[in-house]
Amino acid sequence: MMADLCEEVGADVTQVARGMGLDPRIGREFLNAGIGFGGYCFPKDLRAFMYLAREHGVDCGLLQEVENINLQRVALFVKKVRHAVWVLQGKKLAVLGLAFKGGTDDIRESPALRIVKALLEEGARLRVHDPQAMEATRQGMPPQAGRLEYCPSPYEAAREAHALLIVTDWEEYRELDLARLHELMEVPVIVDGRNLLNPEAARSAGFEYVDMGRSSRAQQWVAAVESTS
Repeated sequence: MMADLCEEVGADVTQVARGMGLDPRIGREFLNAGIGFGGYCFPKDLRAFMYLAREHGVDCGLLQEVENINLQRVALFVKKVRHAVWVLQGKKLAVLGLAFKGGTDDIRESPALRIVKALLEEGARLRVHDPQAMEATRQGMPPQAGRLEYCPSPYEAAREAHALLIVTDWEEYRELDLARLHELMEVPVIVDGRNLLNPEAARSAGFEYVDMGRSSRAQQWVAAVESTS
């Protein structure tokens, strides 16, 4: 929600999170904006807590809204992709990430998978990669000729793509060779749902770069401040 507000007012959500995280009562570790949280524990525990509250007549509207906002992140991300490529039907999209977070093969409640399913429903042609979660995903979503292909590397996924989508925060994706990606892709567009890449580096490499809650006006201001400090 804060990322959405930052986009509207010209702020950078990463700088807002940095400032909030300086308060020792809050901390910085879990303030990353993006396509939402997933996994087995957090969504399940949130729903269990709401159920307990309702059973005892306690208003849990705040928690319900947390879940609503989290689920809306997928639709917002798909909207960003649609705006970047105009029409999803028939477009070749590279999707980087399937697990709910980096460092695991766990795909339970993964927002990345919700995005994959939403894009397939709109007729997109997907080439996907994940360092650990492809086998688990393949069991529930087998390859579909011309529609869903599992690729051995992010670069193979990006070959002839009309856009590259980053939906899981793997460190491997943070270190992608942007020049190599640019050569491989049909259209140089990156939609970064995890704010992994440096916006200036991506744009300098020739990409149209779309992220979450990082206004280009705010990024320019931060860069100017840092260059003079």
